[in-house]
Order: sequence, then structure tokens, then C-alpha cells
Amino acid sequence: MLRTLIVEDYIPFRKVIKSELLSQFPSMELIEAGSGEEALETIGSHPVDLVFMDIRLPGQSGLKVTKTIKTNYPDITIAILTASASPEHKEAAIRYGASCYICKDSFKWEEIFTFIRCFQEAKLNGRKPSCIRFAGGFQ
Repeated sequence: MLRTLIVEDYIPFRKVIKSELLSQFPSMELIEAGSGEEALETIGSHPVDLVFMDIRLPGQSGLKVTKTIKTNYPDITIAILTASASPEHKEAAIRYGASCYICKDSFKWEEIFTFIRCFQEAKLNGRKPSCIRFAGGFQ
């Protein structure tokens, strides 16, 4: 089973993400966090495989939280899902270890579903996903 953490402070959007993911992946275990600090606490007590991370969060930025997660848990895959299309944010996300950068205002759900399917297939086969970097992300 795939354990996924959604880190998003805007509750209505977080609920939409959860609903869409469960519609395509009903066996996915979804955990929610509204801040970076809450995400770090959650990961410390409930290990996850995949994180969807917003950048603009109360407290620590999602980029800083991404860096912390990848430093302490390098096997966790992180997809940035944000309203920011800033080249600086994209570059920082790459440096900090995010596998994918998706802008909220221009993504298609099918891109996210493809990203997750690729991730699941790689995990099932005991390898690191090679398609993740390109799924909706770093052009």
C-alpha cells in the first residue's frame, strides 16, 4: 500500500487532492498536514512513501521542509504542488531533492495520476523511479 502525505494549508484544496487521489487509487493511505512542522512530526511517527508539498505554508516554507525531509529520509519521494511558477522556487526544489514540480494553476490530474503510477511500478519492482523527474515537472 502506498502511504502518501499531503502538505497543504488551504483545507478546501487539500480535500480536493485527497478526493481525486482516492478516486484513482482507493487503496492509497492518505495522511494530511497543514504546516511544515506538522508534516515533519507526521513523518517522524508515520513513515510515508510519497509527499505532495505546497511551498507557501505557515511557519517553515515547503522548500525548507523538503530539504529537511530529504536529508533525514532520502527514500521519500517529494512532489512540489504549488501556485508558485517562480524559476527560483523550481531551482530550489531541484537542489533540495524534490522529484517533481507541479504548478496548481496549470496541471492536469492525469499528470499526477501518471506520476503516481510510475512511482508505484518502480516501488513494486524494487527500483528508484526514473520517470518521476519528468512527470509534470522540471522543463
